[in-house]
Amino acid sequence: MQSTHLEVTHRPYRSSASRLTILAHLFGILAFILMLVWLLHYRGGIDYDSYDGYRVFNVHPFLMFCGFIFLSGEAMMVYKTVKAEHFVQKVAHMILQLGAFVLGVVGICAVFKFHDMQSIEDVYSLHSWIGIATISLFALQVKQKTQKIPWVVGLFTFMFTQTQTTRATLLPWHICGGRTLLYMSIAAALTGLMEKATFMQLSHSREARLLNFLGLSILLFGIFVDLSVALARYV
Repeated sequence: MQSTHLEVTHRPYRSSASRLTILAHLFGILAFILMLVWLLHYRGGIDYDSYDGYRVFNVHPFLMFCGFIFLSGEAMMVYKTVKAEHFVQKVAHMILQLGAFVLGVVGICAVFKFHDMQSIEDVYSLHSWIGIATISLFALQVKQKTQKIPWVVGLFTFMFTQTQTTRATLLPWHICGGRTLLYMSIAAALTGLMEKATFMQLSHSREARLLNFLGLSILLFGIFVDLSVALARYV
Protein backbone atom coordinates (compact mmCIF):
# COMPACT_ATOMS: atom_id res chain seq x y z
CA MET A 1 0.00 0.00 0.00
CA GLN A 2 2.83 2.35 0.92
CA SER A 3 4.75 1.60 -2.31
CA THR A 4 1.62 2.34 -4.33
CA HIS A 5 1.24 5.67 -2.56
CA LEU A 6 4.88 6.55 -3.28
CA GLU A 7 4.46 5.62 -6.95
CA VAL A 8 1.45 7.92 -7.27
CA THR A 9 3.29 10.71 -5.42
CA HIS A 10 6.41 10.47 -7.58
CA ARG A 11 4.62 10.13 -10.94
CA PRO A 12 4.11 13.92 -11.45
CA TYR A 13 7.80 14.57 -10.75
CA ARG A 14 8.83 11.84 -13.20
CA SER A 15 6.71 13.24 -16.03
CA SER A 16 7.80 16.81 -15.27
CA ALA A 17 11.47 15.82 -15.21
CA SER A 18 11.04 14.05 -18.57
CA ARG A 19 9.41 17.09 -20.19
CA LEU A 20 12.07 19.42 -18.82
CA THR A 21 14.79 17.11 -20.13
CA ILE A 22 13.24 17.35 -23.60
CA LEU A 23 13.21 21.16 -23.34
CA ALA A 24 16.84 21.16 -22.20
CA HIS A 25 17.82 19.12 -25.26
CA LEU A 26 15.81 21.34 -27.59
CA PHE A 27 17.48 24.52 -26.34
CA GLY A 28 20.87 22.81 -26.33
CA ILE A 29 20.46 21.74 -29.96
CA LEU A 30 19.13 25.21 -30.89
CA ALA A 31 22.19 26.83 -29.29
CA PHE A 32 24.44 24.37 -31.15
CA ILE A 33 22.84 25.29 -34.48
CA LEU A 34 22.98 29.05 -33.77
CA MET A 35 26.62 28.73 -32.74
CA LEU A 36 27.48 27.03 -36.04
CA VAL A 37 25.53 29.61 -38.06
CA TRP A 38 27.34 32.44 -36.27
CA LEU A 39 30.84 30.99 -36.61
CA LEU A 40 30.53 29.59 -40.13
CA HIS A 41 28.34 32.23 -41.78
CA TYR A 42 29.37 35.44 -39.98
CA ARG A 43 32.83 34.71 -38.57
CA GLY A 44 34.56 32.79 -41.38
CA GLY A 45 34.85 29.27 -40.02
CA ILE A 46 36.55 27.16 -37.35
CA ASP A 47 40.16 25.99 -37.67
CA TYR A 48 42.61 25.53 -34.80
CA ASP A 49 45.62 25.25 -37.17
CA SER A 50 44.69 28.19 -39.40
CA TYR A 51 47.02 31.12 -40.07
CA ASP A 52 43.94 33.33 -39.68
CA GLY A 53 43.82 34.17 -35.98
CA TYR A 54 40.06 34.77 -36.01
CA ARG A 55 39.37 31.27 -37.29
CA VAL A 56 41.56 29.97 -34.48
CA PHE A 57 39.59 32.07 -32.00
CA ASN A 58 36.32 30.58 -33.25
CA VAL A 59 37.40 27.22 -31.84
CA HIS A 60 37.06 28.79 -28.38
CA PRO A 61 33.30 29.61 -28.29
CA PHE A 62 32.48 26.45 -30.24
CA LEU A 63 34.23 24.08 -27.81
CA MET A 64 33.33 26.00 -24.67
CA PHE A 65 29.63 25.59 -25.38
CA CYS A 66 29.32 22.56 -27.63
CA GLY A 67 32.01 20.78 -25.64
CA PHE A 68 32.23 22.00 -22.08
CA ILE A 69 28.75 23.37 -21.26
CA PHE A 70 26.67 20.99 -23.36
CA LEU A 71 28.48 17.84 -22.26
CA SER A 72 28.46 18.94 -18.61
CA GLY A 73 24.70 19.40 -18.80
CA GLU A 74 24.31 16.02 -20.48
CA ALA A 75 26.44 14.43 -17.76
CA MET A 76 24.16 15.83 -15.09
CA MET A 77 21.00 14.68 -16.86
CA VAL A 78 22.25 11.19 -17.74
CA TYR A 79 23.01 10.51 -14.09
CA LYS A 80 19.56 11.54 -12.80
CA THR A 81 17.04 11.28 -15.64
CA VAL A 82 18.09 8.25 -17.73
CA LYS A 83 16.66 4.91 -16.62
CA ALA A 84 19.56 2.49 -16.37
CA GLU A 85 21.58 0.55 -13.84
CA HIS A 86 23.25 2.83 -11.34
CA PHE A 87 26.74 1.76 -12.37
CA VAL A 88 25.94 2.49 -16.03
CA GLN A 89 24.70 5.95 -15.04
CA LYS A 90 27.92 6.61 -13.13
CA VAL A 91 30.14 5.47 -16.01
CA ALA A 92 28.24 7.60 -18.54
CA HIS A 93 28.38 10.57 -16.15
CA MET A 94 32.14 10.16 -15.73
CA ILE A 95 32.84 9.80 -19.48
CA LEU A 96 30.77 12.88 -20.38
CA GLN A 97 32.41 14.97 -17.66
CA LEU A 98 35.86 13.87 -18.82
CA GLY A 99 34.96 14.76 -22.41
CA ALA A 100 33.67 18.16 -21.28
CA PHE A 101 36.90 18.90 -19.43
CA VAL A 102 39.16 17.87 -22.32
CA LEU A 103 37.22 19.94 -24.87
CA GLY A 104 37.13 22.85 -22.44
CA VAL A 105 40.91 22.79 -22.09
CA VAL A 106 41.33 22.74 -25.89
CA GLY A 107 38.90 25.66 -26.14
CA ILE A 108 40.93 27.69 -23.65
CA CYS A 109 44.16 26.83 -25.47
CA ALA A 110 42.58 28.20 -28.66
CA VAL A 111 41.93 31.62 -27.15
CA PHE A 112 45.45 31.82 -25.69
CA LYS A 113 46.82 30.90 -29.13
CA PHE A 114 44.70 33.65 -30.70
CA HIS A 115 46.00 36.19 -28.17
CA ASP A 116 49.58 35.20 -28.97
CA MET A 117 48.94 35.56 -32.70
CA GLN A 118 47.38 39.01 -32.22
CA SER A 119 49.68 40.16 -29.37
CA ILE A 120 46.70 40.64 -27.04
CA GLU A 121 46.96 40.59 -23.25
CA ASP A 122 45.64 37.43 -21.55
CA VAL A 123 43.04 37.16 -18.78
CA TYR A 124 42.10 40.84 -18.57
CA SER A 125 38.28 40.74 -18.67
CA LEU A 126 35.46 39.59 -16.40
CA HIS A 127 34.66 36.89 -18.96
CA SER A 128 38.16 35.47 -18.76
CA TRP A 129 38.21 35.59 -14.96
CA ILE A 130 34.95 33.65 -14.70
CA GLY A 131 36.08 31.18 -17.37
CA ILE A 132 39.47 30.47 -15.76
CA ALA A 133 37.85 30.11 -12.34
CA THR A 134 35.27 27.68 -13.73
CA ILE A 135 37.70 25.38 -15.52
CA SER A 136 40.09 25.50 -12.54
CA LEU A 137 37.39 24.54 -10.03
CA PHE A 138 36.15 21.85 -12.38
CA ALA A 139 39.61 20.35 -12.62
CA LEU A 140 41.06 20.90 -9.20
CA GLN A 141 38.83 21.24 -6.21
CA VAL A 142 35.81 22.45 -4.31
CA LYS A 143 36.01 23.60 -0.73
CA GLN A 144 34.19 21.93 2.09
CA LYS A 145 34.31 24.52 4.86
CA THR A 146 38.04 24.59 5.73
CA GLN A 147 38.80 21.24 4.09
CA LYS A 148 39.84 21.17 0.42
CA ILE A 149 38.49 18.26 -1.56
CA PRO A 150 40.09 17.48 -4.94
CA TRP A 151 37.47 17.48 -7.69
CA VAL A 152 38.83 14.13 -8.91
CA VAL A 153 37.83 12.69 -5.52
CA GLY A 154 34.34 12.58 -7.03
CA LEU A 155 35.59 9.91 -9.40
CA PHE A 156 37.00 7.67 -6.67
CA THR A 157 34.21 8.38 -4.20
CA PHE A 158 31.29 7.55 -6.47
CA MET A 159 32.88 5.12 -8.94
CA PHE A 160 34.56 2.83 -6.45
CA THR A 161 33.54 1.28 -3.15
CA GLN A 162 33.49 3.71 -0.26
CA THR A 163 31.79 3.76 3.11
CA GLN A 164 28.25 5.09 3.30
CA THR A 165 29.46 7.83 5.64
CA THR A 166 31.99 9.07 3.08
CA ARG A 167 29.40 9.07 0.31
CA ALA A 168 26.79 10.81 2.47
CA THR A 169 29.31 13.49 3.48
CA LEU A 170 30.55 14.29 -0.02
CA LEU A 171 27.35 13.88 -2.05
CA PRO A 172 25.69 17.23 -1.17
CA TRP A 173 28.91 19.09 -1.96
CA HIS A 174 29.35 17.17 -5.20
CA ILE A 175 25.81 18.09 -6.29
CA CYS A 176 26.07 21.75 -5.26
CA GLY A 177 29.49 22.03 -6.87
CA GLY A 178 28.18 20.64 -10.15
CA ARG A 179 25.24 23.05 -10.24
CA THR A 180 27.48 25.99 -9.35
CA LEU A 181 29.96 25.14 -12.11
CA LEU A 182 27.16 24.79 -14.65
CA TYR A 183 25.93 28.32 -13.93
CA MET A 184 29.48 29.69 -13.77
CA SER A 185 30.15 28.26 -17.24
CA ILE A 186 26.93 29.82 -18.54
CA ALA A 187 27.89 33.18 -17.00
CA ALA A 188 31.25 32.90 -18.76
CA ALA A 189 29.53 32.13 -22.07
CA LEU A 190 27.12 35.06 -21.81
CA THR A 191 29.78 37.58 -20.79
CA GLY A 192 31.95 36.25 -23.64
CA LEU A 193 29.21 36.84 -26.19
CA MET A 194 28.65 40.36 -24.84
CA GLU A 195 32.38 41.05 -24.95
CA LYS A 196 32.64 39.83 -28.55
CA ALA A 197 29.62 41.88 -29.63
CA THR A 198 31.18 44.97 -28.04
CA PHE A 199 34.54 44.44 -29.74
CA MET A 200 32.84 43.94 -33.12
CA GLN A 201 30.68 47.02 -32.46
CA LEU A 202 27.49 45.20 -33.29
CA SER A 203 24.28 47.07 -32.58
CA HIS A 204 21.05 46.32 -34.43
CA SER A 205 22.47 44.00 -37.06
CA ARG A 206 21.27 40.48 -37.83
CA GLU A 207 24.43 39.11 -36.25
CA ALA A 208 23.69 40.96 -33.02
CA ARG A 209 20.18 39.51 -32.89
CA LEU A 210 21.59 36.04 -33.58
CA LEU A 211 23.99 36.46 -30.64
CA ASN A 212 21.07 37.49 -28.42
CA PHE A 213 19.13 34.35 -29.32
CA LEU A 214 22.27 32.25 -28.91
CA GLY A 215 22.86 33.62 -25.41
CA LEU A 216 19.22 33.12 -24.47
CA SER A 217 19.30 29.52 -25.73
CA ILE A 218 22.42 28.76 -23.68
CA LEU A 219 20.81 30.23 -20.57
CA LEU A 220 17.57 28.27 -21.04
CA PHE A 221 19.54 25.10 -21.67
CA GLY A 222 21.23 25.50 -18.29
CA ILE A 223 18.00 26.35 -16.49
CA PHE A 224 16.14 23.33 -17.84
CA VAL A 225 19.09 21.04 -17.12
CA ASP A 226 19.08 22.20 -13.52
CA LEU A 227 15.30 21.92 -13.16
CA SER A 228 15.13 18.45 -14.72
CA VAL A 229 17.90 17.15 -12.47
CA ALA A 230 16.32 18.74 -9.37
CA LEU A 231 12.92 17.18 -10.07
CA ALA A 232 14.46 13.82 -10.95
CA ARG A 233 15.82 13.56 -7.40
CA TYR A 234 12.23 13.12 -6.18
CA VAL A 235 11.47 10.25 -8.57
